[in-house]
Amino acid sequence: MLAHAEATYPDECCGVMLGAVDELKLVRVAVPLENVAQGSHRARYELAPEDLIRAEREARTRGLDVIGIYHSHPDCDAYFSETDLKNSCPWYSFVVLAVYQGRFRNANSWLPDAEQTKAEKEEMTWPKS
Repeated sequence: MLAHAEATYPDECCGVMLGAVDELKLVRVAVPLENVAQGSHRARYELAPEDLIRAEREARTRGLDVIGIYHSHPDCDAYFSETDLKNSCPWYSFVVLAVYQGRFRNANSWLPDAEQTKAEKEEMTWPKS
């Protein structure tokens, strides 16, 4: 996810996270997807429905689930915007990666409610590189 976010800077990247849910959500594979948003990708992303369907199939083939979607915020914080909330699904976690000047700075994970009126910040850890 980090490499994808840095490589697409100054545009937003997007992709899905495959993994397992037990007591915790564990991401095993990040699958980069194409940002198909119309117009500039600098402040917007959109997933193609067929790409999400392919990711669901790939997850099943690997014995995993799609547990979330990630995208980057070029030159701004890793917050969950109103647009992110309106386009969210309550069964996915949403990881937002802040990329400043082409370098990853930080990330946050968000879990939206069923009404898409708010999103709770989820605790997130990842291996140190």
